[in-house]
Amino acid sequence: MDVVSDAIAAVRVGRPSSNRVRVGGSWCTRLAPYDGAGFHVVLEGSCWLLPDGGAPVSLGTGDAVLLPHGTGHVLADAPADAATVRRAVPFEPWLDGTRPRETGPATGAAELLCGKYRLDRACVHPLMTELPTVVHLPNRVGGHPELRAAIDLLGRELDAQRPGSHVAVPSLLDLLLVYMVRSWVAEDTSGVWPAVLNDPVTTLALRAMHSDPAAAWSNDRLAAEAGVSRPTLARRFTALVGRPPMAYLTWWRLTLAATLLRDTTDPLATIAHRIGYGTPYAFSHAFKREFGATPGQYRTEAAGRRGR
Repeated sequence: MDVVSDAIAAVRVGRPSSNRVRVGGSWCTRLAPYDGAGFHVVLEGSCWLLPDGGAPVSLGTGDAVLLPHGTGHVLADAPADAATVRRAVPFEPWLDGTRPRETGPATGAAELLCGKYRLDRACVHPLMTELPTVVHLPNRVGGHPELRAAIDLLGRELDAQRPGSHVAVPSLLDLLLVYMVRSWVAEDTSGVWPAVLNDPVTTLALRAMHSDPAAAWSNDRLAAEAGVSRPTLARRFTALVGRPPMAYLTWWRLTLAATLLRDTTDPLATIAHRIGYGTPYAFSHAFKREFGATPGQYRTEAAGRRGR
């Protein structure tokens, strides 16, 4: 596995949901804050996204936007004043058939793919934490070809309920999330984790740890994987990631354990072995120090979160 894949896998739970909506005229609809991530893709026409506490974002045909922290926002045909935003029709009833009342002359129709991902914030990787409130990925010629291909495939699956679409659409939505995060990493020039993933030495060390977290890693062995001296690795890794390599490894092993406790019924001995701990006791002690709960308590609490 790689860092981006693991960061997404650690936080993703359940199945994504989506709806295809079409509206014209003067309209405005509100999406409440959500304990997950929301996304919109403009399949046709244009609209505006107005995030709570943020600047309006103009969206055109082919644009994709990710709200990774579930920020409340408004979608509208044009920039809206505060009074209009307060009157916005809630999004969920809109999807159920209660359309926003058109308050002005008809304009060009807009068609959007709107949806959300369920996220478990207890297992969040710092790469996901660093994502901005709004990740806007404009449709540019030659830009993000994989993302464009995923959007095209989604549009085709949604045009007609083809055999297997019940499986294909959620899989394509998961792919869409990967491509949106990957595109942000490629474009951001100021973030910590884009800098981490663009540094070849740090990336090689991270790839080694994520590929085999249970291995008997040491600073010397990681430095050899990265092709540098131990002091060079320690200096570059710590400066970029914010913690030394072995501290990151310990944190990642326990975060991976948390996802296994959440997503599997594996016994503690199996999980301890998979993340590189010799005994369930050593694993439980380290896990409680990191998460403030025993593995059993964490598993019970995670089941409660998933049931909500």
